[in-house]
Amino acid sequence: MQEETDNLETQEWLDALQAVIRYSGKERAAALLKQLSDRATDAGVQLPAAITTPYRNTIPPGAEKRMPGDLFMERRIRSLVRWNALAMVVRANQNHDGLGGHISSFSSAATLYDVGFNYFFRGDDGEERGDLVFFQGHSAPGIYARSYLEGRFDETQLDNFRREVNGNGLSSYPHPWLMPDYWQFPTVSMGLGPIQAIYQAHIMRYLSARGLSPRGDRKVWAFLGDGECDEPETLGAISLAGREQLENLVFVVNCNLQRLDGPVRGNGKIVQELEGVFRGAGWNVIKVLWGRLWDPLLEKDDKGLLQKVMDEVVDGEMQNFKANGGAYTREHFFGKYPELLELVKDMSDDEIMKLNRGGHDPYKVYAAYAVAMAHKGQPTVILAQTVKGYGLGAAGEAAMDTHSVKKLDLDALKRFRDRFGIPLTDKALEAVPYYRPAPDSPEMKYMTERRKALGGPLPRRHTECPKLEVPDLDAFSALTKGSGEREISTTMAFVRAIAALVKDKHIGKNIAPIVPDEARTFGMEGLFRQLGIYSSQGQRYTPVDHGQIMYYKEDKKGQVLEEGINEAGAMSAWMALATAYSNHGVAMVPFYIYYSMFGFQRVGDLAWAAGDMQARGFLIGATAGRTTLNGEGLQHQDGHSHVLSSTIPNCRSYDPAYGYELAVIMQRGLKEMYQEQKNLFYYITIENENYVQPEMPQGVEEGIIRGIYKLKSNVKKGAKGKAAKKHVQLIGGGAILREVLAAADILADQFGVTADVWSLTSAVEAAREGQDVARWNMLHPQAEPRKAWITEQFAGNTAPVIASTDYIRAYVEPLREFIDGELTTLGTDGFGRSDSREQLRRFFEVDRNYVVIAALNGLARQGVMDAKAVAEAIVKLNIDAEKVNPRIN
Repeated sequence: MQEETDNLETQEWLDALQAVIRYSGKERAAALLKQLSDRATDAGVQLPAAITTPYRNTIPPGAEKRMPGDLFMERRIRSLVRWNALAMVVRANQNHDGLGGHISSFSSAATLYDVGFNYFFRGDDGEERGDLVFFQGHSAPGIYARSYLEGRFDETQLDNFRREVNGNGLSSYPHPWLMPDYWQFPTVSMGLGPIQAIYQAHIMRYLSARGLSPRGDRKVWAFLGDGECDEPETLGAISLAGREQLENLVFVVNCNLQRLDGPVRGNGKIVQELEGVFRGAGWNVIKVLWGRLWDPLLEKDDKGLLQKVMDEVVDGEMQNFKANGGAYTREHFFGKYPELLELVKDMSDDEIMKLNRGGHDPYKVYAAYAVAMAHKGQPTVILAQTVKGYGLGAAGEAAMDTHSVKKLDLDALKRFRDRFGIPLTDKALEAVPYYRPAPDSPEMKYMTERRKALGGPLPRRHTECPKLEVPDLDAFSALTKGSGEREISTTMAFVRAIAALVKDKHIGKNIAPIVPDEARTFGMEGLFRQLGIYSSQGQRYTPVDHGQIMYYKEDKKGQVLEEGINEAGAMSAWMALATAYSNHGVAMVPFYIYYSMFGFQRVGDLAWAAGDMQARGFLIGATAGRTTLNGEGLQHQDGHSHVLSSTIPNCRSYDPAYGYELAVIMQRGLKEMYQEQKNLFYYITIENENYVQPEMPQGVEEGIIRGIYKLKSNVKKGAKGKAAKKHVQLIGGGAILREVLAAADILADQFGVTADVWSLTSAVEAAREGQDVARWNMLHPQAEPRKAWITEQFAGNTAPVIASTDYIRAYVEPLREFIDGELTTLGTDGFGRSDSREQLRRFFEVDRNYVVIAALNGLARQGVMDAKAVAEAIVKLNIDAEKVNPRIN
């Protein structure tokens, strides 16, 4: 910035601007400034960056909407909430050292929540559904404390904070799975709450545009920390919110300037950084930095020196001012310019220390929330400056280690009690008791009345909605009858299934296909014209392919969600739809179709959160398998997504080889999730390899769902009706099933070995059932042992068992303990690479020839074949026994 060279001219311009504002209004002033800016640009004048504003409150005092309630009553309530949150964490760690809990985050955000609860967060008891609120995970104790005052929890439950195993406990953070009637969203995995909130607002608009759930004036509120904004997911989708003008979305960023270990931006200003980022993305930004006690000082600042210091001081020093007290602040803040000391010469050090920050001033917070509620055409972010550990004093206010404070000594408790006026004696403090006024006390009546006026309690989660009428398996006849002589992939079979579902008169409108810019790869472009691609603006251009049958059609009422090259965003959209039964009272059936390699590996944390929030829907891992997607190489080829999906307890995981298997799995999933209303979701992999899809055999449905069934047997009986000794059991999964079938033919034709061939639709589900049965048997030693499905299928088997899939061995290995007979697993361990499918399967040693050699080796170990014959077979099948192990190659 250039130094001032003509103060008189500058003052004349400023006076002229002030006159325009006074007599013609702010809109006229803005119009003039815009024209001046345009003219300066035309003249080649380099303008200063305009993405940030001075470091002060966005709303001037004269424009603040006044808070209508009882400030003193609300302060008493807020103080009781603070105390009970503190007591809960301290008592938990006294009862069992190491349980943990957090005090400092909520202590900085208490006012931000309190004003929302008293005036803005709407519950579900009114005519419209309530707001969706993403509470910051580390603030959970404060939310519990308020619910305790409201009578929703008792002291026993508070004492069971983080003690959940025996029931009646409160989860450490917001976890809908553990508290299904209370928490709406899991948020403590930082960054996931903000991106989910954006897509919840996005999907709220989508559902409303399609006439499925009117949004009215509902809001999505997301509370997050300034340190959390370093997570890529936090800011990664804010441009979507700005582009779609999501006026139903409000971010509240608690800018206490500290993350877990120290300052967020010690050498900079995180508020200014965030203001620039959000304004650049098209958001309405409201800064709430300074409390009312600063207003007189700013009004007296006729030379702008106070504003200058506010603009210059870095966050690391802002932390020092609260940690070191009023005298330090006088010297190092006001003392930066001697003239500023005159502003505070009549103030004591204690008075300087009490100069409050905006996020702790309910009037300033109320004014910001009121503007956010009324603002149209943009999402709003409120940047509220607070102090981490506010109220803890020397025990942790603005200290570097305040995030980890979980215990306070008696003196610290006394100071906290005195500061917030908690009616407890010194003797009573020793037990760190909870405090709740009588039900007929003014405080309790006030809280009850405020929440009643706003539509009831929050947080609160709904668990059910009307059931959907799910089609029978006959609706998937295009899959169950096979493809005739035509070769198609399971991906194309899936597209046929979706086409059938969207036409169903009962469930069609509830189907929501989601793609992350890969629809044409998956052969789904036919849905573009048929269903339309959702766009909040419709289609304002003529697409270049408008003359084609399957042109790119955007529509305000479009059914397909095309979320761009954005796996995390598409997954968040899926999560919003998969929980619509809870948040909107309408059951949606979302299908998120993506490259399987970029599913659980890339957005695994979101998938885990989906399990926590009891999502219902289908994740479709397309182009799956390490050798089936043959041309894309290391970064794209998936050999482990089913291993990753198996870690999520309520995720059903399947890898069908044939269209009819896919049909059975999809129909069962629809029934479980939308008729039986089970809290689970399905992960199904599909491949892009074309081959003839056979008609469904009789009686295979149960085996498909339970993970394995016998597809073929070429057993030859001896003279006495016994099976031949040279016999093996072959298991094939997904696309590799066809290699296993080919191996069975080679064994029979060239080596005289018979085989049963089994289709492995899910090693995950088969193993889970086996583990559940093993647990039951262990705990019931006197009862008749149960048998898992897979154990029953191989009961009494003595033949070698060979399993080959397009996934790493760890996918199938859990089956070993449940199968009679010696199991050999073949898998695609190692990095992927590009080549033909035939070459890749040979390289990874999962093709028909390796299945044959594994089978012959198994027979040799049993003494049924000679080892020399196996060695000769290796040469005959042109296998290089000395080639490098693909796992390490």
